[in-house]
Amino acid sequence: GLNKIKVVFGQLNLFTFAGGYSWRFAHEMAQERKERLPGNRSIPEWVKQKVFRLIREEEWSPEQISGHLDRYKRIRVSHETIYKWIRADKEAGGDLYTHCRHKLKHRKRPVGSSKGIPNRRSIRERPVEADGSRFGDFEMDTMIGSAQSEVMLAITERKTNFIMAKGLPMGKDSKKLAKSVITMLLPYMDKLKTITTDNGTEFAAQEKITERLGVTIYFAAPYSSWQKGAIEEANKLIRQYIPRGTSFKDYPPEKIKQMQQKINRRPRKK
Repeated sequence: GLNKIKVVFGQLNLFTFAGGYSWRFAHEMAQERKERLPGNRSIPEWVKQKVFRLIREEEWSPEQISGHLDRYKRIRVSHETIYKWIRADKEAGGDLYTHCRHKLKHRKRPVGSSKGIPNRRSIRERPVEADGSRFGDFEMDTMIGSAQSEVMLAITERKTNFIMAKGLPMGKDSKKLAKSVITMLLPYMDKLKTITTDNGTEFAAQEKITERLGVTIYFAAPYSSWQKGAIEEANKLIRQYIPRGTSFKDYPPEKIKQMQQKINRRPRKK
């Protein structure tokens, strides 16, 4: 038979290789074309199955799959949606998670919904100048200890990667967290330009920070931790000294301060 058969379907050129015409491939491509048409907003089952095959057979990460489908297939499915599918599969006894490099170990605290944050400002409104080329643009996040009640606040400055950290005995209380943020950033008040964070409800009292420090807080899109990459990297550095699963009770303020100073003394590429 022919090594390559060209099948014309509408405006699409479908190619199959040795072995003849593949009805499954043709059907899948037809479905893709259908889903690109206006009005199709839900994610159909065939897309999920395509994602699952890429995870199992190619062992691609959710980020790689999301980017590939968007760029080459014009199919939009976020990497966090894929992570949701993997978690649901795991809870049902499936093995998708075993094909992930981190086995979902770094996905214990999904951050997504933006509900409960009054007058939230989207990161899309953040000035383009806040790209890390100037001093004064900060990012912040919280880290969880061995118990959910153990919380640590981490703040970093984007241009220098300067890191600050502080344990929060009161946990995720948003008003008390706001007071801690104010205390930590007050020395830089005249240099503050922006603060970026995620949609955790512990940041619900963000207006108190703005009122006291005169700085606008911007929130990353739900399930888009990459939009605040500086603090994500800072958290990784902190975890070198405070591994996951350890209790923050073993790290009093003086010990955290020493860790902070040690990290900030490191030579930086910036």
